[in-house]
Amino acid sequence: MRPFFFRLFAAVALCAPTACATTAASQAEVGRLEAEVRTLRASQATLVERLERLENRDAVSRARNVASPASTPASLIPKPKSEEDASDEALGLAPAELAVVRLKPKKEPAPRIATAVPVVEPDPDQMEMFISPAEGSSGGAPASQTRSDGVPDKDPAILEAEYEHAVSLLRTGNVEGGVDQLTRFAEANPRHPRADNALYFTGLGQMGLQDPTSAAKTFERLIKTYPAGDAILDGMLRLAECRVRLNQAVDARALYTRVVTQFPGTAAATQAEQRLAALSP
Repeated sequence: MRPFFFRLFAAVALCAPTACATTAASQAEVGRLEAEVRTLRASQATLVERLERLENRDAVSRARNVASPASTPASLIPKPKSEEDASDEALGLAPAELAVVRLKPKKEPAPRIATAVPVVEPDPDQMEMFISPAEGSSGGAPASQTRSDGVPDKDPAILEAEYEHAVSLLRTGNVEGGVDQLTRFAEANPRHPRADNALYFTGLGQMGLQDPTSAAKTFERLIKTYPAGDAILDGMLRLAECRVRLNQAVDARALYTRVVTQFPGTAAATQAEQRLAALSP
């Protein structure tokens, strides 16, 4: 009996590794099958997408068949066939022409324009402020005109050069010379597009010369004479700064408040708010 049991135990021990090997082989087979399934699913998704695209193209082709050749515009002439179009034709999905629908305008009368408002000619004196003939234009007034006092105006190019030269004096350190030339430029050419900028830079130069009183008068003149100029906001900020230097805090707060209320959302308003906070007692 004992030798029989020994043989039985030996057989069981030999079968155990075989069972493990079989299980490992089965798992490997399952993994391979799962990979094939994933590949097939991806291929199926690609085919479904292509099928939908072909069905959409087939719908467009059927709609194009409705149009007649005579009414088909040149923009709808089919283009040269590509490889993909050739494969679509092989599947019976050849493109056709789109239907063209032309809408006719409604036969309604045009709206009537009110002509009962009387036409009033503008004041010639006011219109003269806005008339500035272009340089070199034909059929109009020449570039150099005669002022009311009989003195001819300078060439615009010469005036521009004078202005740039005066500003360059400030930038290169000749502040007194720049202030003098800018002051004379603003006085001699009050209707020049650079006149307000000339006053602004004059005030800056006077502040650089530690003369806030004269600078304040210049900025006041700028604000009063050119309220619609592009230097108005900076001029108001600089005037308020002069007020601070002259120990006129109440006037400075009033100017900063005016900038904030009249020009909200601008960079100048942001600076005014910050300086108002710094002036708060």
